[in-house]
Amino acid sequence: MNPHWVALAGAIVIGVAGQLLLKAGAIGPGGVVEQVLRPTTLGGLALYGGGAFLYLFALRGIPVSVAFPSAAAQYVVVAAVGWLVWSEPVGIQQIAGLGLIVAGVLLLATA
Repeated sequence: MNPHWVALAGAIVIGVAGQLLLKAGAIGPGGVVEQVLRPTTLGGLALYGGGAFLYLFALRGIPVSVAFPSAAAQYVVVAAVGWLVWSEPVGIQQIAGLGLIVAGVLLLATA
């Protein structure tokens, strides 16, 4: 498999993990400073940084017009985990929007 696509997939997975850690860090008592200094928040920020390096490598071999929209797959995974783990509401409009994201990512990936 092309290493640039592997890097993009890694960036997406790491981005999802970072987003979920940021959400976990947002839950709990205290103000903004306490939230930012929570290990989960700091871990989420660190993962975002690591994901950015993988994304940079991916851009060496994938056009940004394909790579950036493909990264939108993160939205679908994060929404699903938010619903499963934190019981966040997902209505028909969100489901339709997420379906359009999946269709768009698949369309671009096969272009």
